[in-house]
Amino acid sequence: MKNSKNLLLFILAVGVFGILNTEFGVIGILPDLAAYFDVSVSKAGLLVSLFALAIAIAGPTMPLLFSRFNRKNVMLLVLAIFVIGNIISIFTTNFTVALIARVIPAFFHPVYVSMALSVAAASVSVKEAPKAVSKVFIGVSAGMVVGVPVVSFITHSVSLQVGLAFFALVNILTFIATLLFIPSMPVQEKLSYGDQLKILTQGITWLSILGVLFLNGAVFGVYSFLAEYLGVVTQMSANLISTMLFVYGLANIVGNVIAGRLLTNAPIRSVTMMPIVLMAMYLVFYFVAEWTVSTAVIILIWGILGGIVGNINQYWVMSAAPKAPDFANGVFLSSVNLGTTIGTSIVGIVIAQYGTKYILFVGMLLLALAFVCIVLRNSIYKTAT
Repeated sequence: MKNSKNLLLFILAVGVFGILNTEFGVIGILPDLAAYFDVSVSKAGLLVSLFALAIAIAGPTMPLLFSRFNRKNVMLLVLAIFVIGNIISIFTTNFTVALIARVIPAFFHPVYVSMALSVAAASVSVKEAPKAVSKVFIGVSAGMVVGVPVVSFITHSVSLQVGLAFFALVNILTFIATLLFIPSMPVQEKLSYGDQLKILTQGITWLSILGVLFLNGAVFGVYSFLAEYLGVVTQMSANLISTMLFVYGLANIVGNVIAGRLLTNAPIRSVTMMPIVLMAMYLVFYFVAEWTVSTAVIILIWGILGGIVGNINQYWVMSAAPKAPDFANGVFLSSVNLGTTIGTSIVGIVIAQYGTKYILFVGMLLLALAFVCIVLRNSIYKTAT
């Protein structure tokens, strides 16, 4: 039984890696894609921005629509759509076709990820659920940060088509593994769409959404400009910046493992303390950012905390609506994407107005707002938490 659960979680983690890698993997090869399709780099950026926009739109809607169907069948459908989109991207020479081949699967992205998280949580006891979810989150972190250098390396070592084929290969292998090794998973208790939407009428849900929005904006809004910060403030070389980004990614994976234990043993305390710990880290970072060694240590710590935050965000929204897991996970995905968008927008304004060094104060402000939302939820909904 234990081996079958471990296999299930492994397949889900690889599946999530494949989905997230399809989203973020093109970041490292945008110049290559621009040259191949004979478009500007900014236009090639639509392959990333429109993908993210589709996720934000589909986050609260698509998981809800598919929540009443057999989860195995739905995951196979989504993987098949991604495989088809991946294969079209390999062979097309038309940029519009490539864009469509990415945007259509993007609408199904929240369906797979939300179901993977729900299935992982349901495969174990309620107390052990955070540990199971944290294992799937390793795929999220790997897809976001490890996939980028891997695809870039394959593209520049072999060819663009082979790099794009990596997306398809991962999704094909996950499709086969899901088909062969994951059992049928019909929904035991089919909630009506209306019953699931009712979670949006509850104050605990909105406090959780706001807390996650601010928390994710504080971490990934600032992280989006980390390369800029390291270049301007710490004055690192391009190669060293790449190394630091990779260190952050590996530390992120470590953070997922730690998060599973924290959210199993002391969930409320862990969530409440996280904004304070991050604020302290940002404050220290501000004063030591000009020194390379101290900055490297901070990035390692930041990466671990970032991995923990990803799990905290999912737990915080999910625990507010445990009876509608697929819809809640969809709301979680929209919340974190919106938080990242807001965070990056504010940071961009601060850079333009005041300079790169001060972006850490944006993180601290958003963390303070997240802390207020978390404390309010803890005090108002004591029995619910």
